[in-house]
Amino acid sequence: MPSKTEETFVNHLLAQMSLEEKLGQLNQVNPGSEFDPSVLREGKAGSLINASGALTGQGFSDSGSAELSNHFQKLALEARLKIPLLFGRDVIHGFRTVFPIPLAQAAAFDPDLAGQAASIAAREATASGIKWTFAPMLDIARDPRWGRVAEGNGEDPFLASQMARAVVKGFQGDDLSAPEKLIACAKHYVGYGAAEGGRDYENGEISEPTLRDVYLPPFHAAVKAGAGTLMSAFIDLNGIPATANRRLLTDVLRGEWGFDGFVVSDWESVKELIHHGVAEDEAHAACLALQAGLDMDMVSGVYLNTLGESLRQGKISMEEIDEAVRRILRIKHRAGLFDQPFTDPLRARRDLLTPEARNLARQFARQSMVLLKNDRDLLPLQGFRRILVAGPFVHARGELFGTWTPDGRTEDVTPLDEALRQTAPKDVELWFAEATDLALHLAHHADAVVLLLGEHPVRSGENCNVSDLGLPPGQAEFVQAMAALGKPLVLVVFAGRPLAITQQVSLADAVLYAWHPGIEGGAALGEILFGVEAPSGRLPITFPRATGQVPIYYNQKNSGRPVHPEGQFKTRYLDLPPSPLFPFGFGLTYTRFEYSNLRLSSDTLRGTLEISAEITNIGARPGAEVVQLYIRDLVGSLTRPIRELKGFQRVTLQPGESRCVSFTLREEDLAFTRADGTFGVEPGKFHVWVAPDSVSGLRGEFRL
Repeated sequence: MPSKTEETFVNHLLAQMSLEEKLGQLNQVNPGSEFDPSVLREGKAGSLINASGALTGQGFSDSGSAELSNHFQKLALEARLKIPLLFGRDVIHGFRTVFPIPLAQAAAFDPDLAGQAASIAAREATASGIKWTFAPMLDIARDPRWGRVAEGNGEDPFLASQMARAVVKGFQGDDLSAPEKLIACAKHYVGYGAAEGGRDYENGEISEPTLRDVYLPPFHAAVKAGAGTLMSAFIDLNGIPATANRRLLTDVLRGEWGFDGFVVSDWESVKELIHHGVAEDEAHAACLALQAGLDMDMVSGVYLNTLGESLRQGKISMEEIDEAVRRILRIKHRAGLFDQPFTDPLRARRDLLTPEARNLARQFARQSMVLLKNDRDLLPLQGFRRILVAGPFVHARGELFGTWTPDGRTEDVTPLDEALRQTAPKDVELWFAEATDLALHLAHHADAVVLLLGEHPVRSGENCNVSDLGLPPGQAEFVQAMAALGKPLVLVVFAGRPLAITQQVSLADAVLYAWHPGIEGGAALGEILFGVEAPSGRLPITFPRATGQVPIYYNQKNSGRPVHPEGQFKTRYLDLPPSPLFPFGFGLTYTRFEYSNLRLSSDTLRGTLEISAEITNIGARPGAEVVQLYIRDLVGSLTRPIRELKGFQRVTLQPGESRCVSFTLREEDLAFTRADGTFGVEPGKFHVWVAPDSVSGLRGEFRL
């Protein structure tokens, strides 16, 4: 909640502002090649978005510098009231130090690590004059055809909520005014991941219980963590574009959750209300958005250009304008911009790409990679003298970054082949071949083959949707040709989404899903392949057997004719098994774990319930296990998911070591949106699992 001092300052400043100055605060501009600096001198901009050259996350663009930011800030402070600018940029998974894509970060099941990465990103971005990032993206995604699945945390609201809290805290810290801290922007509020067909900018239909229980919780978690801003989604949700949805932007966000920051539109989405068919013209669009509770217009200019006349015509009130301005000034004050509008130009030398940052990036890349298959313990690679590494990623550098990395620099990355040479044992001879013909020739003389395949970053991210989740053209044939040679075969997949790789998994002896692992991805891969470190990632999203199986997700409903061995009339496809290729939460490592001795502190939950199990490393190597807690509400006033994640813990065990892993389940953890529309618990019987993934584990029962 705003402090008395903060509100006094904001209201005093607001009382001095003219209408034009107020509308300027609601206007965000993009300083492109034709930018007129008088816009700043006249107080007609409250924010600059630094997005030139990489508008949808593809490619790289100069973010400018502290000197350039200070130049623009100086122009803004020449205006009458000297209100500082807020500089925004898409700092999605790192700035100069590029961390794994957010979907990969979720695969680490380590929110603390994500918070540390966000803190480093904040330190680097603010050293270049950026004070506001358009992250974290908290859209739940059940359809990996959607390109922006790469930017989020996958399909589960509990995991996404844990990540939301950690990343917001990492960006903002305990004191948003600290020079090295960054204002977070939880996006895209809300339901963007439900776009029909996985097509970006499409419409979506979400029932109220599903909206409340699946799509809203990560945003609520971000608000409770103190996120300064939210961004509205492009989506038309249930017939109302998110940009003009008063129920969500005002009633839920401010009324129910007590959010006191401001909401910014997505790129030109206020003006796009005309295309949606809910606004007649720009003036109408601006009125709809403002009255819904959208405070800042991203680059379309319609607030600045039309709200003054709409006010004179009585279509909006001065109170509505003032409230939007007040929210923006509040965050600027909270961020310390009135006291510290400029950035120290010397910071970039000491704060960008530090050894600490690179070490964390390598650790994160290792923890995010998921071992999906390892027949005959082929990995780690041992006992092979000549290893062929082949495929389109053998010399990868910037290709390891993934989507939305405009500030990453290819020259900062050790080429993947060089990184593997640095990690391989001295007695191992590595051969590299990008071309298929050369690879097939060399494979005849190699003892083992590692194929580096998958998606180039331009195939994932905003508006990079696919109708087919198979490997890019030619790669499936490459795997088949290599497998036919009969050599031990490891498949490493770089991607921004789950791919349907059923055939390739069946042909390979080992499969490691590396995602787009960031600046230290090559070194991290080498450490895993050669056993310096063991993989410990787990899937934050279900992997389908084929594109036609989408949407498939672990927390589905049971249906009246669920999947059982008996009976013909059940939910199914004729040409596919009902199970996914790999379930949510799945992942292997270089050892094996045994689960035993499930205990519940009581057979009835009153307040809290302690649930524990013994986890034992029964293999010959140390390893990390992600122990997961799931529940199922067996009878409800509305149908309930067959499983819901309610907790997870990473534990590292030595060979032969056992540990009791305990979870505390609270009564409020069982709450859901009930048939009467209220949120709460219902008494009854529950199943509970302590498990290594969403389809297995030890099961117990209790009653509420």
